[in-house]
Amino acid sequence: MEEAMERDQPLTPAGRLFLQPLMNQVINCAVVVEFPFDDVEAFKAELRSSILLQHPRFCSLMVTDSFGREHWRKTQVDVDRHVIVRHQPLSDDIHISDDDAVNDFVADLSVSSPLPTDKPLWEIHLLLAHKTVLFRVHHALGDGISLMSMLLSCCRRVDDPSQPPTIGGVGAASSSPRRRAWSVSTLVKVVWYTLIYILEFSLRALCLRDKTTAVSGGDGVELWPRRLASARFRLDDMKIVKRAVADATINDVLFGVISCGLSRYLDIKSPKGKAMPEGLRITGVAMVNLRPQAGLQEIWKLINSKSGSRWGNKFGMLLLPVYYHSGGSDPLQFVKRAKTMIDKKKLSLEAPFSYKVGDLVMSLFGPKLASILNYRIVCNTTFTISNVVGPREEISMAGNPVKNIRTTSSSLPHALTMHMVSYAGVADLQILVAKDIIPDPKVLADCFQNALLEMKEAAEAATKS
Repeated sequence: MEEAMERDQPLTPAGRLFLQPLMNQVINCAVVVEFPFDDVEAFKAELRSSILLQHPRFCSLMVTDSFGREHWRKTQVDVDRHVIVRHQPLSDDIHISDDDAVNDFVADLSVSSPLPTDKPLWEIHLLLAHKTVLFRVHHALGDGISLMSMLLSCCRRVDDPSQPPTIGGVGAASSSPRRRAWSVSTLVKVVWYTLIYILEFSLRALCLRDKTTAVSGGDGVELWPRRLASARFRLDDMKIVKRAVADATINDVLFGVISCGLSRYLDIKSPKGKAMPEGLRITGVAMVNLRPQAGLQEIWKLINSKSGSRWGNKFGMLLLPVYYHSGGSDPLQFVKRAKTMIDKKKLSLEAPFSYKVGDLVMSLFGPKLASILNYRIVCNTTFTISNVVGPREEISMAGNPVKNIRTTSSSLPHALTMHMVSYAGVADLQILVAKDIIPDPKVLADCFQNALLEMKEAAEAATKS
Protein backbone atom coordinates (compact mmCIF):
# COMPACT_ATOMS: atom_id res chain seq x y z
CA MET A 1 0.00 0.00 0.00
CA GLU A 2 2.81 2.39 0.85
CA GLU A 3 4.50 1.72 -2.51
CA ALA A 4 1.21 2.45 -4.31
CA MET A 5 0.88 5.74 -2.50
CA GLU A 6 4.41 6.70 -3.53
CA ARG A 7 3.48 6.21 -7.15
CA ASP A 8 0.35 8.34 -6.92
CA GLN A 9 0.46 11.78 -8.53
CA PRO A 10 -2.15 14.48 -7.85
CA LEU A 11 -4.28 15.81 -10.68
CA THR A 12 -3.76 19.37 -11.82
CA PRO A 13 -6.51 21.85 -10.82
CA ALA A 14 -7.83 21.90 -14.41
CA GLY A 15 -7.75 18.09 -14.48
CA ARG A 16 -9.90 17.96 -11.35
CA LEU A 17 -12.30 20.48 -12.89
CA PHE A 18 -12.80 18.34 -16.00
CA LEU A 19 -13.82 15.37 -13.82
CA GLN A 20 -16.69 17.26 -12.19
CA PRO A 21 -20.18 16.21 -13.38
CA LEU A 22 -21.01 19.73 -14.61
CA MET A 23 -17.81 20.01 -16.69
CA ASN A 24 -16.94 16.39 -17.48
CA GLN A 25 -15.14 16.53 -20.83
CA VAL A 26 -13.97 13.82 -23.23
CA ILE A 27 -12.11 14.79 -26.41
CA ASN A 28 -13.12 12.80 -29.52
CA CYS A 29 -10.58 12.90 -32.34
CA ALA A 30 -11.47 11.14 -35.61
CA VAL A 31 -8.52 10.32 -37.88
CA VAL A 32 -9.62 9.23 -41.36
CA VAL A 33 -7.07 7.06 -43.17
CA GLU A 34 -6.62 5.98 -46.78
CA PHE A 35 -7.03 2.22 -46.29
CA PRO A 36 -8.90 0.04 -43.75
CA PHE A 37 -6.84 -1.37 -40.85
CA ASP A 38 -7.47 -4.97 -41.83
CA ASP A 39 -4.71 -6.28 -39.56
CA VAL A 40 -6.01 -5.23 -36.14
CA GLU A 41 -3.28 -7.13 -34.29
CA ALA A 42 -0.59 -5.22 -36.20
CA PHE A 43 -2.28 -1.96 -35.16
CA LYS A 44 -2.27 -3.09 -31.52
CA ALA A 45 1.40 -4.04 -31.80
CA GLU A 46 2.19 -0.53 -33.10
CA LEU A 47 0.24 0.92 -30.19
CA ARG A 48 2.11 -1.20 -27.61
CA SER A 49 5.46 0.09 -28.90
CA SER A 50 4.34 3.72 -29.23
CA ILE A 51 5.29 6.64 -27.00
CA LEU A 52 1.66 6.80 -25.86
CA LEU A 53 2.15 3.76 -23.62
CA GLN A 54 5.36 5.25 -22.24
CA HIS A 55 3.52 8.30 -20.98
CA PRO A 56 2.57 8.03 -17.28
CA ARG A 57 -0.87 9.64 -17.70
CA PHE A 58 -1.92 7.05 -20.28
CA CYS A 59 -0.78 4.26 -17.97
CA SER A 60 -2.52 5.46 -14.80
CA LEU A 61 -5.90 4.99 -13.19
CA MET A 62 -7.76 7.91 -11.73
CA VAL A 63 -8.29 7.10 -8.03
CA THR A 64 -9.80 9.10 -5.15
CA ASP A 65 -8.25 9.16 -1.68
CA SER A 66 -10.08 9.28 1.66
CA PHE A 67 -10.16 13.09 1.53
CA GLY A 68 -11.92 13.10 -1.85
CA ARG A 69 -8.88 14.25 -3.85
CA GLU A 70 -8.14 12.61 -7.18
CA HIS A 71 -4.75 11.05 -8.00
CA TRP A 72 -3.11 9.18 -10.86
CA ARG A 73 -1.98 5.66 -9.95
CA LYS A 74 0.28 3.68 -12.31
CA THR A 75 -1.19 0.43 -13.61
CA GLN A 76 -0.63 -2.19 -16.28
CA VAL A 77 -2.36 -1.30 -19.54
CA ASP A 78 -4.35 -4.02 -21.28
CA VAL A 79 -4.38 -2.78 -24.89
CA ASP A 80 -7.19 -5.19 -25.76
CA ARG A 81 -9.49 -3.31 -23.36
CA HIS A 82 -8.62 0.04 -24.89
CA VAL A 83 -8.94 -0.84 -28.58
CA ILE A 84 -12.58 -1.36 -29.55
CA VAL A 85 -13.02 -2.84 -33.03
CA ARG A 86 -16.18 -2.36 -35.07
CA HIS A 87 -16.28 -4.29 -38.35
CA GLN A 88 -19.80 -3.40 -39.49
CA PRO A 89 -20.95 0.00 -40.86
CA LEU A 90 -22.29 2.41 -38.28
CA SER A 91 -25.52 2.92 -40.22
CA ASP A 92 -27.86 0.65 -42.15
CA ASP A 93 -28.47 3.47 -44.65
CA ILE A 94 -26.28 2.67 -47.66
CA HIS A 95 -26.68 6.22 -48.97
CA ILE A 96 -25.06 7.92 -45.97
CA SER A 97 -21.45 8.99 -46.47
CA ASP A 98 -18.61 7.76 -44.26
CA ASP A 99 -18.09 11.27 -42.84
CA ASP A 100 -21.77 11.63 -41.95
CA ALA A 101 -21.92 8.16 -40.37
CA VAL A 102 -18.87 8.87 -38.22
CA ASN A 103 -20.19 12.32 -37.29
CA ASP A 104 -23.50 10.80 -36.15
CA PHE A 105 -21.62 8.21 -34.10
CA VAL A 106 -19.41 10.83 -32.44
CA ALA A 107 -22.43 13.07 -31.76
CA ASP A 108 -24.09 10.23 -29.84
CA LEU A 109 -20.89 9.53 -27.89
CA SER A 110 -20.53 13.21 -26.98
CA VAL A 111 -23.66 13.19 -24.86
CA SER A 112 -24.12 9.61 -23.66
CA SER A 113 -20.81 7.74 -23.26
CA PRO A 114 -18.37 8.73 -20.50
CA LEU A 115 -15.10 6.81 -20.25
CA PRO A 116 -15.02 3.96 -17.70
CA THR A 117 -12.84 4.68 -14.65
CA ASP A 118 -11.65 1.09 -14.09
CA LYS A 119 -8.95 1.63 -16.73
CA PRO A 120 -6.83 4.62 -17.86
CA LEU A 121 -9.09 7.34 -19.25
CA TRP A 122 -8.67 6.76 -22.99
CA GLU A 123 -9.78 4.35 -25.68
CA ILE A 124 -9.50 3.87 -29.44
CA HIS A 125 -12.38 2.83 -31.70
CA LEU A 126 -11.36 1.22 -34.97
CA LEU A 127 -14.26 1.85 -37.35
CA LEU A 128 -13.06 -0.48 -40.07
CA ALA A 129 -15.96 -0.01 -42.50
CA HIS A 130 -15.34 3.75 -42.48
CA LYS A 131 -11.51 3.74 -42.46
CA THR A 132 -11.52 5.83 -39.30
CA VAL A 133 -9.60 5.68 -36.04
CA LEU A 134 -11.50 7.44 -33.25
CA PHE A 135 -9.41 8.48 -30.25
CA ARG A 136 -11.37 9.21 -27.07
CA VAL A 137 -9.26 10.87 -24.37
CA HIS A 138 -10.47 12.46 -21.16
CA HIS A 139 -9.66 16.18 -20.95
CA ALA A 140 -8.20 15.58 -17.48
CA LEU A 141 -5.21 13.94 -19.22
CA GLY A 142 -4.25 17.09 -21.12
CA ASP A 143 -5.28 20.00 -23.30
CA GLY A 144 -5.42 20.25 -27.09
CA ILE A 145 -1.73 21.17 -27.47
CA SER A 146 -0.58 18.24 -25.30
CA LEU A 147 -2.86 15.69 -26.95
CA MET A 148 -2.17 16.79 -30.54
CA SER A 149 1.57 16.66 -29.82
CA MET A 150 1.09 13.13 -28.46
CA LEU A 151 -0.92 12.06 -31.52
CA LEU A 152 1.72 13.34 -33.93
CA SER A 153 4.49 11.61 -32.01
CA CYS A 154 2.80 8.33 -33.01
CA CYS A 155 2.77 9.28 -36.73
CA ARG A 156 5.31 9.61 -39.54
CA ARG A 157 5.63 11.82 -42.60
CA VAL A 158 4.32 10.32 -45.84
CA ASP A 159 7.19 11.80 -47.88
CA ASP A 160 9.80 10.49 -45.41
CA PRO A 161 8.53 7.63 -43.19
CA SER A 162 11.71 7.74 -41.12
CA GLN A 163 10.81 11.22 -39.85
CA PRO A 164 8.07 12.36 -37.44
CA PRO A 165 5.78 15.22 -38.51
CA THR A 166 7.17 18.73 -38.34
CA ILE A 167 6.50 20.34 -34.96
CA GLY A 168 6.05 24.09 -35.00
CA GLY A 169 4.52 26.72 -37.21
CA VAL A 170 1.66 29.02 -36.38
CA GLY A 171 -0.42 27.56 -33.60
CA ALA A 172 -3.65 28.23 -31.85
CA ALA A 173 -4.25 31.42 -29.97
CA SER A 174 -1.62 32.21 -27.38
CA SER A 175 -1.37 34.86 -24.71
CA SER A 176 2.14 35.69 -23.53
CA PRO A 177 3.00 39.05 -21.96
CA ARG A 178 6.70 38.37 -22.53
CA ARG A 179 6.30 39.10 -26.24
CA ARG A 180 4.91 42.60 -25.85
CA ALA A 181 6.95 45.72 -26.52
CA TRP A 182 6.21 47.58 -23.29
CA SER A 183 5.65 51.36 -23.25
CA VAL A 184 3.63 53.75 -21.11
CA SER A 185 0.71 53.74 -23.56
CA THR A 186 0.83 49.96 -23.85
CA LEU A 187 0.88 49.60 -20.07
CA VAL A 188 -2.16 51.86 -19.74
CA LYS A 189 -4.02 49.79 -22.35
CA VAL A 190 -3.04 46.53 -20.64
CA VAL A 191 -4.36 47.77 -17.28
CA TRP A 192 -7.55 49.24 -18.78
CA TYR A 193 -8.48 46.26 -20.96
CA THR A 194 -7.62 43.82 -18.17
CA LEU A 195 -9.90 45.62 -15.70
CA ILE A 196 -12.77 45.81 -18.22
CA TYR A 197 -12.52 42.15 -19.21
CA ILE A 198 -12.07 40.93 -15.62
CA LEU A 199 -15.25 42.81 -14.67
CA GLU A 200 -17.16 41.22 -17.54
CA PHE A 201 -15.73 37.82 -16.67
CA SER A 202 -16.99 38.19 -13.10
CA LEU A 203 -20.43 39.36 -14.24
CA ARG A 204 -20.72 36.40 -16.64
CA ALA A 205 -20.16 34.05 -13.70
CA LEU A 206 -22.94 35.83 -11.78
CA CYS A 207 -25.74 37.21 -13.95
CA LEU A 208 -24.77 38.78 -17.29
CA ARG A 209 -26.20 36.72 -20.14
CA ASP A 210 -26.33 36.91 -23.94
CA LYS A 211 -29.72 37.73 -25.44
CA THR A 212 -31.59 34.65 -26.65
CA THR A 213 -31.21 33.81 -30.34
CA ALA A 214 -31.79 30.80 -32.59
CA VAL A 215 -28.42 29.35 -31.47
CA SER A 216 -28.69 29.90 -27.68
CA GLY A 217 -28.35 27.07 -25.18
CA GLY A 218 -28.52 27.15 -21.38
CA ASP A 219 -28.76 25.16 -18.18
CA GLY A 220 -29.32 21.45 -18.92
CA VAL A 221 -28.71 21.67 -22.67
CA GLU A 222 -25.57 19.53 -22.26
CA LEU A 223 -27.94 16.55 -21.83
CA TRP A 224 -29.84 17.15 -25.07
CA PRO A 225 -29.28 14.97 -28.17
CA ARG A 226 -26.59 16.20 -30.58
CA ARG A 227 -25.82 16.44 -34.25
CA LEU A 228 -22.40 16.98 -35.78
CA ALA A 229 -21.46 18.57 -39.10
CA SER A 230 -18.15 19.55 -40.71
CA ALA A 231 -17.14 22.78 -42.41
CA ARG A 232 -13.96 22.63 -44.47
CA PHE A 233 -11.69 25.56 -45.31
CA ARG A 234 -8.60 25.81 -47.49
CA LEU A 235 -5.82 27.53 -45.56
CA ASP A 236 -4.72 29.22 -48.80
CA ASP A 237 -8.16 30.88 -48.97
CA MET A 238 -7.83 32.05 -45.36
CA LYS A 239 -4.36 33.44 -46.14
CA ILE A 240 -5.71 35.41 -49.10
CA VAL A 241 -8.24 37.04 -46.76
CA LYS A 242 -5.56 37.56 -44.10
CA ARG A 243 -3.35 39.48 -46.55
CA ALA A 244 -6.24 41.79 -47.47
CA VAL A 245 -6.53 43.08 -43.88
CA ALA A 246 -3.42 44.76 -42.49
CA ASP A 247 -1.62 42.73 -39.79
CA ALA A 248 -4.45 40.18 -39.59
CA THR A 249 -3.91 36.59 -38.43
CA ILE A 250 -5.58 33.30 -39.26
CA ASN A 251 -7.48 33.55 -35.97
CA ASP A 252 -8.78 36.99 -37.03
CA VAL A 253 -10.04 35.43 -40.26
CA LEU A 254 -11.59 32.51 -38.36
CA PHE A 255 -13.54 34.82 -36.06
CA GLY A 256 -14.58 36.93 -39.03
CA VAL A 257 -15.91 33.76 -40.68
CA ILE A 258 -17.74 32.76 -37.49
CA SER A 259 -19.31 36.23 -37.14
CA CYS A 260 -20.31 36.41 -40.80
CA GLY A 261 -21.58 32.81 -40.89
CA LEU A 262 -23.65 33.20 -37.73
CA SER A 263 -25.14 36.43 -39.08
CA ARG A 264 -26.15 34.64 -42.29
CA TYR A 265 -27.63 31.72 -40.32
CA LEU A 266 -29.60 34.04 -38.01
CA ASP A 267 -30.94 35.83 -41.10
CA ILE A 268 -32.26 32.48 -42.32
CA LYS A 269 -33.78 31.59 -38.94
CA SER A 270 -35.27 34.96 -38.03
CA PRO A 271 -39.10 34.95 -38.10
CA LYS A 272 -40.61 37.01 -40.90
CA GLY A 273 -41.13 40.58 -39.81
CA LYS A 274 -38.82 40.22 -36.82
CA ALA A 275 -35.37 41.22 -37.99
CA MET A 276 -32.43 40.73 -35.64
CA PRO A 277 -31.15 44.01 -34.09
CA GLU A 278 -28.05 45.22 -35.93
CA GLY A 279 -24.88 44.78 -33.89
CA LEU A 280 -26.39 42.18 -31.53
CA ARG A 281 -23.60 40.62 -29.49
CA ILE A 282 -23.07 36.84 -29.44
CA THR A 283 -20.34 35.76 -27.00
CA GLY A 284 -18.03 32.81 -27.44
CA VAL A 285 -15.77 31.06 -24.94
CA ALA A 286 -12.28 30.17 -26.15
CA MET A 287 -9.36 28.39 -24.48
CA VAL A 288 -5.99 30.11 -24.87
CA ASN A 289 -2.61 28.38 -24.70
CA LEU A 290 -0.56 29.87 -21.83
CA ARG A 291 2.67 27.96 -22.46
CA PRO A 292 5.77 30.09 -23.19
CA GLN A 293 5.98 28.55 -26.67
CA ALA A 294 2.88 28.68 -28.86
CA GLY A 295 1.89 25.83 -31.15
CA LEU A 296 2.76 22.14 -31.04
CA GLN A 297 5.81 20.99 -29.11
CA GLU A 298 8.19 18.08 -28.84
CA ILE A 299 6.47 15.46 -26.72
CA TRP A 300 9.49 14.89 -24.45
CA LYS A 301 9.57 18.60 -23.61
CA LEU A 302 5.97 18.36 -22.49
CA ILE A 303 6.61 15.24 -20.40
CA ASN A 304 9.79 16.65 -18.82
CA SER A 305 8.79 18.12 -15.46
CA LYS A 306 11.68 20.64 -15.66
CA SER A 307 10.51 22.03 -18.99
CA GLY A 308 8.79 25.40 -19.13
CA SER A 309 6.12 23.76 -21.33
CA ARG A 310 4.80 20.93 -19.20
CA TRP A 311 2.24 18.28 -20.06
CA GLY A 312 -1.31 18.80 -18.85
CA ASN A 313 -3.92 21.55 -19.08
CA LYS A 314 -2.18 24.90 -19.38
CA PHE A 315 -4.72 27.35 -20.75
CA GLY A 316 -6.78 30.37 -19.82
CA MET A 317 -10.30 31.32 -20.83
CA LEU A 318 -11.30 34.24 -23.04
CA LEU A 319 -14.73 35.69 -23.72
CA LEU A 320 -14.76 36.55 -27.43
CA PRO A 321 -17.73 38.52 -28.75
CA VAL A 322 -18.91 38.47 -32.34
CA TYR A 323 -21.69 40.71 -33.69
CA TYR A 324 -24.69 40.20 -35.91
CA HIS A 325 -24.79 42.26 -39.09
CA SER A 326 -27.48 41.86 -41.73
CA GLY A 327 -26.94 40.51 -45.22
CA GLY A 328 -25.24 42.77 -47.73
CA SER A 329 -22.47 43.83 -45.36
CA ASP A 330 -18.94 43.92 -46.76
CA PRO A 331 -17.58 40.50 -45.71
CA LEU A 332 -14.08 41.89 -45.03
CA GLN A 333 -15.61 44.18 -42.38
CA PHE A 334 -16.28 41.08 -40.28
CA VAL A 335 -12.55 40.29 -40.29
CA LYS A 336 -11.61 43.88 -39.48
CA ARG A 337 -14.01 43.95 -36.52
CA ALA A 338 -12.72 40.56 -35.35
CA LYS A 339 -9.12 41.79 -35.56
CA THR A 340 -9.92 44.91 -33.50
CA MET A 341 -11.57 42.78 -30.81
CA ILE A 342 -8.81 40.15 -30.70
CA ASP A 343 -6.05 42.80 -30.59
CA LYS A 344 -7.63 44.21 -27.43
CA LYS A 345 -7.92 40.75 -25.93
CA LYS A 346 -4.23 40.08 -26.68
CA LEU A 347 -3.28 43.26 -24.81
CA SER A 348 -5.24 42.26 -21.72
CA LEU A 349 -4.29 39.75 -19.03
CA GLU A 350 -7.73 38.14 -19.15
CA ALA A 351 -6.46 34.65 -20.00
CA PRO A 352 -3.71 34.48 -17.31
CA PHE A 353 -6.18 36.01 -14.83
CA SER A 354 -8.82 33.36 -15.54
CA TYR A 355 -6.20 30.63 -15.09
CA LYS A 356 -4.92 32.03 -11.78
CA VAL A 357 -8.39 32.69 -10.40
CA GLY A 358 -9.53 29.19 -11.35
CA ASP A 359 -6.45 27.76 -9.64
CA LEU A 360 -7.15 29.86 -6.53
CA VAL A 361 -10.83 28.87 -6.34
CA MET A 362 -9.87 25.20 -6.76
CA SER A 363 -7.29 25.48 -3.95
CA LEU A 364 -9.49 27.38 -1.50
CA PHE A 365 -12.98 26.03 -2.18
CA GLY A 366 -12.50 22.82 -4.14
CA PRO A 367 -13.52 21.65 -7.61
CA LYS A 368 -17.29 21.68 -7.00
CA LEU A 369 -17.53 25.48 -6.64
CA ALA A 370 -15.03 25.98 -9.48
CA SER A 371 -17.15 23.80 -11.78
CA ILE A 372 -20.32 25.72 -10.82
CA LEU A 373 -18.68 29.05 -11.73
CA ASN A 374 -17.39 27.68 -15.06
CA TYR A 375 -20.78 26.15 -15.79
CA ARG A 376 -22.49 29.50 -15.21
CA ILE A 377 -20.07 31.25 -17.57
CA VAL A 378 -20.91 28.70 -20.27
CA CYS A 379 -24.66 29.01 -19.61
CA ASN A 380 -24.44 32.81 -19.93
CA THR A 381 -22.61 32.75 -23.28
CA THR A 382 -23.57 31.29 -26.66
CA PHE A 383 -20.83 29.11 -28.13
CA THR A 384 -17.48 27.41 -27.52
CA ILE A 385 -14.64 27.58 -30.03
CA SER A 386 -11.11 26.17 -30.18
CA ASN A 387 -8.41 26.11 -32.84
CA VAL A 388 -5.51 23.66 -32.69
CA VAL A 389 -2.80 23.56 -35.32
CA GLY A 390 -2.05 20.20 -36.91
CA PRO A 391 0.83 19.00 -39.10
CA ARG A 392 1.73 20.99 -42.20
CA GLU A 393 2.63 17.96 -44.28
CA GLU A 394 0.75 14.72 -44.97
CA ILE A 395 1.32 12.05 -42.32
CA SER A 396 0.70 8.34 -41.86
CA MET A 397 -0.45 6.33 -38.87
CA ALA A 398 0.86 2.76 -38.57
CA GLY A 399 1.91 3.05 -42.22
CA ASN A 400 -1.56 4.18 -43.35
CA PRO A 401 -1.78 7.68 -44.95
CA VAL A 402 -4.04 10.10 -43.05
CA LYS A 403 -6.71 11.94 -45.10
CA ASN A 404 -8.03 14.31 -42.44
CA ILE A 405 -8.23 14.95 -38.70
CA ARG A 406 -11.42 16.13 -37.02
CA THR A 407 -12.01 16.73 -33.34
CA THR A 408 -14.80 17.64 -30.96
CA SER A 409 -15.60 17.18 -27.27
CA SER A 410 -18.38 16.20 -24.89
CA SER A 411 -21.52 18.29 -24.81
CA LEU A 412 -21.69 21.55 -22.88
CA PRO A 413 -24.66 23.79 -21.98
CA HIS A 414 -23.90 25.58 -25.25
CA ALA A 415 -26.12 24.57 -28.15
CA LEU A 416 -23.15 25.30 -30.44
CA THR A 417 -19.61 24.01 -29.96
CA MET A 418 -16.92 24.40 -32.63
CA HIS A 419 -13.44 22.86 -32.79
CA MET A 420 -11.05 23.48 -35.69
CA VAL A 421 -7.94 21.46 -36.57
CA SER A 422 -5.69 22.20 -39.53
CA TYR A 423 -3.93 19.48 -41.50
CA ALA A 424 -1.85 19.64 -44.69
CA GLY A 425 -3.34 22.88 -45.97
CA VAL A 426 -6.96 22.24 -44.95
CA ALA A 427 -8.83 23.18 -41.77
CA ASP A 428 -11.81 21.12 -40.60
CA LEU A 429 -14.29 22.83 -38.26
CA GLN A 430 -16.46 20.36 -36.35
CA ILE A 431 -19.82 21.91 -35.47
CA LEU A 432 -21.54 20.09 -32.60
CA VAL A 433 -25.09 21.28 -31.93
CA ALA A 434 -28.09 20.51 -29.75
CA LYS A 435 -30.34 19.25 -32.51
CA ASP A 436 -33.58 20.46 -30.89
CA ILE A 437 -32.20 24.02 -31.06
CA ILE A 438 -30.11 23.85 -34.26
CA PRO A 439 -31.69 21.02 -36.28
CA ASP A 440 -29.72 21.74 -39.46
CA PRO A 441 -25.96 22.04 -38.65
CA LYS A 442 -25.08 21.42 -42.31
CA VAL A 443 -26.84 24.69 -43.19
CA LEU A 444 -24.71 26.44 -40.56
CA ALA A 445 -21.59 24.74 -41.97
CA ASP A 446 -22.51 26.03 -45.44
CA CYS A 447 -22.93 29.54 -43.99
CA PHE A 448 -19.37 29.41 -42.65
CA GLN A 449 -17.91 27.99 -45.88
CA ASN A 450 -19.76 30.52 -48.04
CA ALA A 451 -18.64 33.33 -45.72
CA LEU A 452 -14.99 32.47 -46.36
CA LEU A 453 -15.55 32.25 -50.13
CA GLU A 454 -17.26 35.67 -50.10
CA MET A 455 -14.33 37.11 -48.13
CA LYS A 456 -11.86 35.56 -50.56
CA GLU A 457 -13.69 37.12 -53.54
CA ALA A 458 -13.76 40.51 -51.78
CA ALA A 459 -10.07 40.23 -50.93
CA GLU A 460 -9.12 39.35 -54.52
CA ALA A 461 -11.27 42.21 -55.84
CA ALA A 462 -9.64 44.65 -53.40
CA THR A 463 -6.18 43.48 -54.50
CA LYS A 464 -6.97 43.97 -58.21
CA SER A 465 -8.34 47.45 -57.63
